[in-house]
Amino acid sequence: MKGQKKKILVATGNEGKMEEIRQILGGENILFSSLKDEKLQDVEIIEDGKTFEENAVIKAKKICELTGKMVLADDSGLEIDYLDKAPGIYSARYMGENTSYHIKNQHIISLLEGVEKEKRSARFVCAMACAFPDGHIVTTLGTIEGQIGYEEKGENGFGYDPIFYLPERGCTTSELSPEEKNKISHRGRALLAMYEKLKEEEVL
Repeated sequence: MKGQKKKILVATGNEGKMEEIRQILGGENILFSSLKDEKLQDVEIIEDGKTFEENAVIKAKKICELTGKMVLADDSGLEIDYLDKAPGIYSARYMGENTSYHIKNQHIISLLEGVEKEKRSARFVCAMACAFPDGHIVTTLGTIEGQIGYEEKGENGFGYDPIFYLPERGCTTSELSPEEKNKISHRGRALLAMYEKLKEEEVL
């Protein structure tokens, strides 16, 4: 595969995710395309899994069967311990898919009003699945631990990043540069693990 870019279809229409994936593995001779790039953004995928991994597999499998191509998919979200790990697998749909993350973030902050720092523990989780045309699937999981902050901070990142505080860094993931975030993020960890698995599969 040396000198020839390997094309991998990613089952997402989320441009923030695509940007991160391209940044994390952009130098590895891989050309990533999104559902939008392939004009598949209107394909309906029913994510009725009970875990991040199940939903990632559902997405990868559906698009793989539709296109006959190797397909990478992730399902990720925020787990807040004080809220019994909500929003969890419903992170993207929490309070409605069309609700802005600013409103979602403010709502979460209000739910944790008066909750002391020690009980504000949370994590970002990312499950990644790669479906192959021959029917087999490989999966990886990445997590990053943190706390829910008291206000939105930072201009980088997207989604719940402005309220996800990293005590060891003294800032939110939204205050990190893209390069810093990608080194430690749940998606970065899941994607780098997937990269190693795809090398084992001799795909890359």
